[in-house]
Amino acid sequence: MMKGICIRYSKNEAEAEDILQEAFVQAFRSLDQYSGTSPLGAWLRKITINKALESYRRNKKVTELKAFLEWGDTNPSTPDTAIEQLGLEELLSKIRILPVGFRTVFNLYSVEGYNHREIGEMLGISEGTSKSQYSRARLMLRNMLQSELSTEQKNLGYAR
Repeated sequence: MMKGICIRYSKNEAEAEDILQEAFVQAFRSLDQYSGTSPLGAWLRKITINKALESYRRNKKVTELKAFLEWGDTNPSTPDTAIEQLGLEELLSKIRILPVGFRTVFNLYSVEGYNHREIGEMLGISEGTSKSQYSRARLMLRNMLQSELSTEQKNLGYAR
């Protein structure tokens, strides 16, 4: 469960393993703080997400900010049926391609279930920025899928 969280937030396997190791170390150091009133898995999940967010903050790059600012307009009302039909492995591979800001907000909102206000507080961004990054992440995923579908149809001789 913890490694799955790390993989969703990282750009590659090595980074995921680093985050996982940091989460285990933090859990071990904080074991005396675990009250036992909630499930251990939920406590570990929270620690792992926090470590992934720390990694995000540490690795924030100017080029990713530039990519965010240059990304085109979005239409958040466009349906995500193609995204919803993806298999888990295929979706994870597409999410990993997203710029780190998009990927982080997408994971926190879609996978972890945080709202945009909470995400903004966690990442030190505004609620509007969180919404915008989530919308742009969805658009980017949709565009990846449409591009792949067009290529696949061309290869099969369906498109001109």
